[in-house]
Amino acid sequence: MNVEHICFDLDGTLVQSSKTIYKATLKTLLELNIATGLPEDKFNEMIGLHFIDIFNELKITVPDFEEFIGIYKEVYFDFIEDSNLYPFVEETLSLLKEKNNTKVSLLTTKSQDQADRIVRYFHLHRYFDFVMGRREGIAHKPSAEPLLFVCEQLNVKSKSSMIVGDTELDILCGKNSGAITCGVTYGYRTKENLKGYDPDYLLDSLDKFNSILE
Repeated sequence: MNVEHICFDLDGTLVQSSKTIYKATLKTLLELNIATGLPEDKFNEMIGLHFIDIFNELKITVPDFEEFIGIYKEVYFDFIEDSNLYPFVEETLSLLKEKNNTKVSLLTTKSQDQADRIVRYFHLHRYFDFVMGRREGIAHKPSAEPLLFVCEQLNVKSKSSMIVGDTELDILCGKNSGAITCGVTYGYRTKENLKGYDPDYLLDSLDKFNSILE
């Protein structure tokens, strides 16, 4: 297997952030005077999807979505201490960084400025050759477009890339772009759910990641 580029998802793959996301969402809805009994378990099962899709599924009406996002981004860091890195994240990224012929990137549906800030908060910026957040004019996962954009920036082919993530969005993004796919089962989807999307690899823990490369 010739892998020149590893692309990681953020939430549910590198960072356990469900409490932060949930609390920031609740506070934003309260500030907008949108009354809702937001079910935490159901909400967590949908993390990774676009907020519009989550609210549609939960039948929550948000009249001004751009206003919601603006407030959400402001309050997110009020709860950042509820987030933490998953086990073996830094060890895995450090080992990959030592492989001079391997590019490492991040691909998240969070906005670019928010992604950059979170990466720096956890001191992960030194491990990435490129950080790709949501950018205007570029479709988000599961479209192949953002991963192909990352590959173009790093001058690598998608077929020589592997995307690592915890949701169907990551696996489908990889398949749509011709990349190798690796699902992680400790995030926001069950192993059974991920198996249904037929990833090339499934990992229960990142400490096993380098073994699949070797």
